[in-house]
Amino acid sequence: MRIGILGGTFNPIHNGHLHIASEVLRACSLDQVWFMPACLPPHKELADAVAFVDRLAMVEAAIETFPSFVACDLEGRRGGRSFSVKTLEELRSLHPADEFTFIMGLDSFAEIGLWKSYARLFELCHIAVAARPGFTGDLEQLLPVAVADRFCYDADALKLSGNSGFSVQLVRQTAADISSTEIRRKLASDEPVLGLVPAPVAGYIYQHQLYRQLAVE
Repeated sequence: MRIGILGGTFNPIHNGHLHIASEVLRACSLDQVWFMPACLPPHKELADAVAFVDRLAMVEAAIETFPSFVACDLEGRRGGRSFSVKTLEELRSLHPADEFTFIMGLDSFAEIGLWKSYARLFELCHIAVAARPGFTGDLEQLLPVAVADRFCYDADALKLSGNSGFSVQLVRQTAADISSTEIRRKLASDEPVLGLVPAPVAGYIYQHQLYRQLAVE
């Protein structure tokens, strides 16, 4: 099975996440996309200290009507800082017959050289980089120098092919950006968020009174 991994704090999950997952599912010919809430993000503090169980529940509510989307609690069960390389190594061990594609935004890919054991990621899975609307550059400009000689660029396919057998593919987004930070601000100010988050997610937030204090990242 070809499985995409979309990680994040999902604090909260919103329609932009669902749109990215749908576009990568189609562009990369995936069978499923697994949504992987982080237990503790490694590069920043978790705004508003929303518990993992709540963020996982919001993911489950958001994807309920999407048959190709799956909520995965692996990082919550493991606990501690959620390093992507550790997650991918564990997934490869648990599911050796499956092929994984790690999904990330363009901003995150531009900073991948700061990630723990980042070079190892390119040996574990394909990477799909979701670029914001209007992006006209290419992935070669963003690939860390330390691993650049491992890849050959296919301009027609918008893909970097690696000598490990895995590739890095650019997926151009067609939807406008939605920010979890802005959603939290709206919720703290009692502004409506329908249209930004799926209705079941909004219902969960209001039912459990999440994000009542202004979030600051």
